[in-house]
Amino acid sequence: MSYNGVFKDESRLDINYLPTCILHRDCESRLLLEFFSFLTRCPGRMAQRVIVTGDVGTGKTALCQTFGKYISIEIGKKGTKFRYIHVNCREYRGNLAQILHQVVTVFQQNFPARGFSAEEILKTLLQILEEEQVFIILTLDEFDSLIEKEGSDTVYKLTRLQEMQQGKTQRISFIFIQRSLESLKNLDDSTQSTLQRNIVNLERYGCESLVDILTDRVKSAFELATVSEDVVGLIAELACTETGNARFGIELLWRSGKYADARDAQQVEPEFVRQAVSAIIPSVKRSELDDLGLHEKMLLLAIARFFKENKEAYATLAETEEAYSVICEEYDEEPYSHTQLWKYIQYFKQAGIINTKVGSTTLRGRSTMISLPSVPAKELEQQLYKLLTGVFR
Repeated sequence: MSYNGVFKDESRLDINYLPTCILHRDCESRLLLEFFSFLTRCPGRMAQRVIVTGDVGTGKTALCQTFGKYISIEIGKKGTKFRYIHVNCREYRGNLAQILHQVVTVFQQNFPARGFSAEEILKTLLQILEEEQVFIILTLDEFDSLIEKEGSDTVYKLTRLQEMQQGKTQRISFIFIQRSLESLKNLDDSTQSTLQRNIVNLERYGCESLVDILTDRVKSAFELATVSEDVVGLIAELACTETGNARFGIELLWRSGKYADARDAQQVEPEFVRQAVSAIIPSVKRSELDDLGLHEKMLLLAIARFFKENKEAYATLAETEEAYSVICEEYDEEPYSHTQLWKYIQYFKQAGIINTKVGSTTLRGRSTMISLPSVPAKELEQQLYKLLTGVFR
């Protein structure tokens, strides 16, 4: 029987893939549409400037590009000529002349790359837009780099473009994308006040939102039944600890699939997730394990062994204690009490070695579920076994 791999279409996990719908950003999408609704009613009478801000992986670029696609269709229905243009300022090291050159080449592909100042290129752009009777929304992604490179004067001229064009049709609106408003402090007061009128802030994704986003990608990128809900939950928890970074979660999903294919596995197992995250985030250091007490090492060994021998993403506290008791028998040690082990579990969590969450309700109350997120179980078992062998030699 031939092995076809776990992927159905791994391009759906590419950083440049744009989903048809940005989950959990409905309010922000509606706000953007409201800010630019004049383009469908009375284009040319005014222009707009909007800042979109949020941490890495909160969907700023995807939100704006999806908005650009939608509003292009809506404006087109009115018979108005319109282009949405998205430029990453960091790709051009924040150089306004190079950024504007990229914009002009959308309309004139052979426009010379050298020999013109930013002001001259901007004048040419305005002339082209007037001649072709076209309106644009120019989105400047990673806007922080332009502020850092060009300073207040340049940004001021961009924000006051409408005033420079008084009496003429307003053809350029702007979206500025940046991680925070901190960089605006480097601008003069008048420029700051102009920019900070319209802000769309994207909060970090919570764990439940990340589960929805990753589940949506799984459906389109993976073959049926190759990625379990528990694996999605494990990746979502990891992404949540990384400031709610959906991009990080999607990359983990892709890497985990690659490890599965490398092993000719039929499913993406939790161990593949741990291998994937350890390739991105450094694993537990040997010195950190050295500092653990004897029973801390044995409890952690029990956790590592459980996940190496089982394909589950989570272990109950009872399963963990049972595995720990077996380790104690092997080393002829009397097991510590539940209370002491619980303290160790909390310490491991604070150290970032394990994660815990409240599981389903049982007759005894709610159960604690343990996961090993960022280090392969086999690797951790080997390190702990070597340390314990040294103790009992």
